[in-house]
Amino acid sequence: MKVACPASLPEALTMLSAEPSAIPLAGGTDIMVNWPQRLSAHQERYLDLSGVMELRSIRWTDDALILGAMTTYWDVIEDGQVAAAFPMLVDAARQVGAVQIQSRGTWAGNIVNASPAADGVPVLMAYDAIVVLESTAGRAEVPLADFYLGYKDLRRGPDQLVTEIRIPRRSYRFHRFQKVGPRRALAITKVGVAVTCDGDDWRVVANSVAPTVCRCPAIERRLSAGALSGPEDLLGPIRDDVSPIDDIRSTARYREAVLARLIYHTVQDAASSLNPHER
Repeated sequence: MKVACPASLPEALTMLSAEPSAIPLAGGTDIMVNWPQRLSAHQERYLDLSGVMELRSIRWTDDALILGAMTTYWDVIEDGQVAAAFPMLVDAARQVGAVQIQSRGTWAGNIVNASPAADGVPVLMAYDAIVVLESTAGRAEVPLADFYLGYKDLRRGPDQLVTEIRIPRRSYRFHRFQKVGPRRALAITKVGVAVTCDGDDWRVVANSVAPTVCRCPAIERRLSAGALSGPEDLLGPIRDDVSPIDDIRSTARYREAVLARLIYHTVQDAASSLNPHER
């Protein structure tokens, strides 16, 4: 394998422009999983971003939290200000693998790896995160909800790096992330959902039920329409939004039923958490 080691962001962008087939490396946690079996990966060229200090930051502006592309799950877990403003980030980070993975894995890597079962992506998407891409040609911004075109298919050019994730600052009446798997952590998600409520505006994002992590507009419209009598009220909108499959971890029917129950009980919790005059 060949590894290029830029020391700055301009150097990294120049290297990637010269060799767009190079694979950017952040925490490296995903590539190591299949390293012994994927011999073809040993012949690839990699762009190691660990020395690019501009990407290792958590910053606040008046209107956003900005996570540099090398921000790890553990960086977020340890940041009390992030936990207070965006608690789902910490909830999700604590359920990604073990401490070793949390201390190396990055939020941007979770986005670009594009696993339908990613745990970090649903909470970012439910918070309306924006992906910032840079190349030698300039800068682009893409809402995370629009970043995936299909399975492992991204709105990212071969010469572009994800450099930041920008999360708008706003007040939420409710936010909740739930993951169903064999264990709370150290297990791939069977069904997951992140839900936020900002005024009367709902965001529902599901993972492990479609080719990508996806926002669920039909479910959001149903929640905005009024009270639910039970989980069965959500089955129609769920079938409009997602396409679960049978695989070694679960079945499509199970995933539909569990997703309906997760969302239903999350909404009931949201209603009970409001002040009496808001009910």
